[in-house]
Amino acid sequence: MNKDQMIGAVIVVGSLLGIIVYGWLLYSFAIVVLQLTAFLAVAAVLVILAWIGWTMATTPPLEPIEPEPAASPGKEASSSEGPSDESKTS
Repeated sequence: MNKDQMIGAVIVVGSLLGIIVYGWLLYSFAIVVLQLTAFLAVAAVLVILAWIGWTMATTPPLEPIEPEPAASPGKEASSSEGPSDESKTS
């Protein structure tokens, strides 16, 4: 087993043990466990929202992107675009 597989196995076993322990706690202390679970779920959502708000409030605004000036119809925009149809002779 390589390191990634070992970590995966530990995560699977830990998750299954967590489900068993949570089920036992829910059976033994139903009201307290449900209240704690609801509180932690709401707190997690609110912490994520606070983090998003903090990031938006402290990030400086982006500089506006100004469009490039349009090339005039009779002139080429740049010489790096390759030869034009006018320079080709057949």
